[in-house]
Amino acid sequence: MTKRVLLHVGTPKTGTTYLQDVLFRNRERLVGHGICYPADRFDAHFLAALDLMKLPWGGLEAESLGAWERLAAAVRDAPDGSTVIVSHEILAHASRQQADAALASFGEGCEVHLLLSVRDLARQIPAEWQENVKHRSTLTYARFLARIQDPARDSQVGSWFWAVQELPDILDRWGHRLPPEQIHLITVPPAGSDRTLLWKRFSNAFGLDGLELDLRGERANPSLGVPETALLRRINLKANGVVAPADYRPLVRELLAHRVLSQRRGSPRLALPPDVAPWVEQLSRRWVEELRSRRYDVVGSLDELVGVTGDPTAYADPDRPRPRQVAAASVDVIEALLVENARARHEERRLHGELAELRDAYHRLEESRLQRRIYLRLERSLAGRVLLRVYRVVRGRSSRAA
Repeated sequence: MTKRVLLHVGTPKTGTTYLQDVLFRNRERLVGHGICYPADRFDAHFLAALDLMKLPWGGLEAESLGAWERLAAAVRDAPDGSTVIVSHEILAHASRQQADAALASFGEGCEVHLLLSVRDLARQIPAEWQENVKHRSTLTYARFLARIQDPARDSQVGSWFWAVQELPDILDRWGHRLPPEQIHLITVPPAGSDRTLLWKRFSNAFGLDGLELDLRGERANPSLGVPETALLRRINLKANGVVAPADYRPLVRELLAHRVLSQRRGSPRLALPPDVAPWVEQLSRRWVEELRSRRYDVVGSLDELVGVTGDPTAYADPDRPRPRQVAAASVDVIEALLVENARARHEERRLHGELAELRDAYHRLEESRLQRRIYLRLERSLAGRVLLRVYRVVRGRSSRAA
């Protein structure tokens, strides 16, 4: 029987973190239904993607060595008739040669289905800028927009953005060897839709309908409002060169961005500037026309890729946020840092206490060992045995006297 490989290659900011979290936490249940999600850690497919594309990523490229071959071997070793899922959004960045190498690494006897989750550019563009900010970028929104609109697209920012967001090109690189019926587009529903709708589309595309899965989300990549993103960019201006990369992720990205700033409500949301919206709409319509002509399988609707740009009079510029809103967000950040500092101090005191107890126990053990060595040495000689006998007599008298 033919083995099916569901190869999900992106795009970023389309619910991929939640999808991969569900797949990872349910991988044992999935095996019982003939579905394999080969991963020994949550980021296994991310490391494999880095390895495939030889991407530098804050030192993780060293950790990723050999990860793609291990993943491909798991695909090759999966039983005939099973379904194997490979998923990570940065695979959208792969060149045609890298994509061909990835497909070839799965071996013979595989029916590969390419899956691409997609969202309208009206939401993807501000989301991608915000994601850059959450990864230490200090680039203003205006400069980011200018770079992605550059026709040459030769800047680092522009080249990355279009590599992972230009839908027809991604599908050309990954799907040029596959028939259109084996290429599946999953569209992200418009803002305000039922929150379960995207998962229903994922479930349908990945063949998970009817399976009892744990859908509680433990990992997510939440978005921030305008003043929160503006504050984070200002923090980056101060943190870069001061906060080490190993400390930035847990302290700034996870604590401040995800656990504090993303929880604030009532802030204006990031959007396209009114002068950029017509260009985005025109480009999106060209993409939809091109994708529709290719007759791919679509879960959702291609019309959802022409996003709603919103009321231009309500646009909030993240490069010129309202000072009062940024100040309010700053107070929340200060509070979180104070709480984290207090927690760290309590933990430090607890560890010092444990260390003192261990040190005392060590000294008592060493003292006991010394006493044992002295005793054994005294036992070996006549004079020593006499001294021990005298010591026992004296100790016995002292005990009776007490």
